[in-house]
Amino acid sequence: MVDGGAVVAPKAAWTYLQPSPGYESLTGTVAVMPGLVDRCTVDGETVTPQAGGFYGGWITSAVVGPFKGGPGTMGW
Repeated sequence: MVDGGAVVAPKAAWTYLQPSPGYESLTGTVAVMPGLVDRCTVDGETVTPQAGGFYGGWITSAVVGPFKGGPGTMGW
């Protein structure tokens, strides 16, 4: 969707207004699913979206796999 010249990805980000018990530190933070936007960066590095449509993971050179989401990984 285009809004005033900007592209809007309505399901690419969400916030935690009342997180589950134990996750209170997330209150008010914003999560972004990198696979739904053109580009996301962490400390200047472009992230690789985690494979599959269910997981919203961010993969950078600092993260070591294996990673769920690809073919054959749903059961582990």
